[in-house]
Amino acid sequence: MREIAHDCDALVIGGGIVGLSTAYAITRAAPGTRVTVLEKEPGPARHQTGRNSGVIHSGIYYRPGSLKARYAVRGAAEMVKFCAEYGIAHAVTGKLIVATRREELPRLHALVQRGRENGIPVRELGAAQIAEYEPEVRGLAAIHVGTTGVCDYTGVARQLAAASGAEIRYGARVVRVDRRPDRGVAVRTARGDVVRARVLVNCAGLHCDEVARLTGDEPEARIVPFRGEYYELARPELVRGLVYPVPDPAFPFLGVHLTRGIDGGVHIGPNAVPALAREGYGWGVVRPRELAGTLSWPGSWRIARRHWRYGAGELRRSVSKAAFTEAVRRLLPCVEESDLVPAPAGVRAQAVLRDGTLVDDFLIREGARAVHVLNAPSPAATASLPIGREVARRALRALAAG
Repeated sequence: MREIAHDCDALVIGGGIVGLSTAYAITRAAPGTRVTVLEKEPGPARHQTGRNSGVIHSGIYYRPGSLKARYAVRGAAEMVKFCAEYGIAHAVTGKLIVATRREELPRLHALVQRGRENGIPVRELGAAQIAEYEPEVRGLAAIHVGTTGVCDYTGVARQLAAASGAEIRYGARVVRVDRRPDRGVAVRTARGDVVRARVLVNCAGLHCDEVARLTGDEPEARIVPFRGEYYELARPELVRGLVYPVPDPAFPFLGVHLTRGIDGGVHIGPNAVPALAREGYGWGVVRPRELAGTLSWPGSWRIARRHWRYGAGELRRSVSKAAFTEAVRRLLPCVEESDLVPAPAGVRAQAVLRDGTLVDDFLIREGARAVHVLNAPSPAATASLPIGREVARRALRALAAG
């Protein structure tokens, strides 16, 4: 049989921080491996990576033993080291998680235990001690997590791209994938270019389930997009660092929080509302085909029935600035509605199972000559270096198998 000419060994789809970390890890683990990255946007990190709070998460929220817990704890330390090595803006600020209602106190204490199980140093605070860290914040009790920080994730993504030695092709939207177990994969872009590879790595984020289906693999979940809306605090001096509410364990979102970024500004948010498109950064962005795909997935309706009360509150805060301000005042009573300045929104790629279960851990699956990252929302940016190594390990194993 005539040998097939491949343009690269590993073809990574997606130029966000997970895709670029994977390319970086492959070339580090196996020098000489030819890696190509296809990214549909004109530059890296245009979606989840570049549209978040910029937080380096400690790992305190995640179930002990889960990939999120293991990779976030390890990834936080590695991310700080990576930023320091390459001169990328970052700071280890620590953060407060504040209980403002009595019914939140048991959940706060459970977080203390979870943090200790995950090896994270946690300090418990009474109401009067909160002011040591945040003079304007009020609550019944709090915990201080010292390993949390912030960084420039877009800068990290650019550095990963540069250091990987991979060929990065921007403006390369994948429209077709042909896979033959004996020949590898051939990917066609919207511009008509064809790239042939021995192994495909799917890190397409908001579109990862669609890419999996193009490959011929049926993912066990669908991406349901949730938009997170932010405000900027007009009086940033009111907040010194990072301040979070106690999260609701029934929902995989952390609630409206306050984040002092590396630029000195303070972001407030996000809430979590259904997006009408996978890249629906505002209510006016509607893509009928994508919306129909979300509505036809049985899990979407089961989420709505299960979490309608939570969702109603999020929608109210989306359409009412006064309601959003009311949520912020639980933590920061002195804030006024006029202090909130609209800021760019983000969209979370949340994998949902057919029965309506929100996938609460990273989800990586393998097919013939393919590795698919099917759920990598927050804290994926924090954990991107260990995630990249794990995906690279699987891709290199597929390469070694033939």
